[in-house]
Amino acid sequence: MTTTDPFGRAIRDFHRGEQDEPLLDRDGEKIRNHPIEEFYFGTFDPESEAGAWCASWLDGPLLDMGAGAGRDVLYFQEQFETVAIEVSERLVETMCERGVRDARVGDMFALCETFDRDRFGSALAIGTQLGLAGSMQGLRRFLGDLAFVTTSDASAVLDGYDPNYEGEDLLGYRPDPTPGLAHRVLHFEYEGEVGETLYFRLFSPDRVREAAVGTGWSVAEVRADTGYYRLALTKA
Repeated sequence: MTTTDPFGRAIRDFHRGEQDEPLLDRDGEKIRNHPIEEFYFGTFDPESEAGAWCASWLDGPLLDMGAGAGRDVLYFQEQFETVAIEVSERLVETMCERGVRDARVGDMFALCETFDRDRFGSALAIGTQLGLAGSMQGLRRFLGDLAFVTTSDASAVLDGYDPNYEGEDLLGYRPDPTPGLAHRVLHFEYEGEVGETLYFRLFSPDRVREAAVGTGWSVAEVRADTGYYRLALTKA
């Protein structure tokens, strides 16, 4: 069992009704409560504009990367085969307890070590974890690996923060002089347990387009909101 996992433990405790202290996002002296219920325990709404758009790009078998507490998986597994992966064993426990049928410990940045070629018809990563690729090279590597484990006609939906956005809600933001890039640095704390420092590289949609060249993917559509975007990718 992972020994330091305040994020996964807090979400699991919330699910079990055992959370007595808040999960904290922290960047130095800047601290805020992490909105667990809002982010992880709503329901996927296929009738909403955003939900309908997302669902229109996905088909089975689906790989949900960084699936959290299983919010989206619980909907999509009723439509077609869906596999959920999370690096946190506590989050996998939570998904299983909530009724996710195929939840596994797995790293979205080690897909070729986990799945066979052409295993999935589509992929989903909602939660801005794409930034954990860490660099343009890391992003290219991830997209290449995702191409390997998906079919020739596959699609994917990914999301990210706009690197030009410096809103107060984006804790840990660090600017970068390079156009289309920025950084984000923070860690989680729960009941005195401090998680590892997370380093996110923020990519603009144009930077994702650039990174996708030669990987088999191309950006088919972008939906942008204040400080945030979702991308639909298809095989080039």
